[in-house]
Amino acid sequence: MALSIIGPGFGRTGTLSLKTALEQLGFGPCHHMEEPFGHPEQVAHWQAIAAGRPVDWNAVFAGYVAQVDWPGAHVWRELAEAFPHAKVVLSMRPEESWWKSYSQTIGKFFAHRHALPMPPHVAAMAAAAAELIVEQTFSGHALDREVALAAYRKREQDVRAAIAPERLLVFDVAQRWEPLCAFLGVPVPEGPFPHRNATAEFWEHFGGEIPPD
Repeated sequence: MALSIIGPGFGRTGTLSLKTALEQLGFGPCHHMEEPFGHPEQVAHWQAIAAGRPVDWNAVFAGYVAQVDWPGAHVWRELAEAFPHAKVVLSMRPEESWWKSYSQTIGKFFAHRHALPMPPHVAAMAAAAAELIVEQTFSGHALDREVALAAYRKREQDVRAAIAPERLLVFDVAQRWEPLCAFLGVPVPEGPFPHRNATAEFWEHFGGEIPPD
């Protein structure tokens, strides 16, 4: 099985809602950061990727039809080359809205992760993700607004420059079903577009939100 959809969008761009929507449309299972947290056997792949070691992309995404969110979003170029027939769905949202959500969730998590009680495989995955996201994407600054926003803008620019327009959909989940279904060539389903992973839902994975400093 090869990936048919690649999602280069940063976390907190509606990626869990997008994952749920893609699976509802028949493009599942869809890989997302929740997957290695729930499947400890995946962690070794991401440790290798974070360390810059070569991997077999078919093995990394064995059993998956689609990919969105980090950690897969970090290697979108490699995935676009490894799966040349896959379509690319870049999830985006207004940048100030993204920063507010990211800084209250992912950025805050990485700033405090060493103090959080986590199972060993979750802690190991968090360390690999910190290398990919904090170090390699945000130059070591998990909560620097200007650094993060510059990287956010650069991701869109890089994807638009690298991916042929007919292969790419830049998508805000607020647009709901119609543009996504038109791009994928599938009927619009009945019912609302899924809405997942509010800030409170994010922190449920770690026993509740870290209180303010």
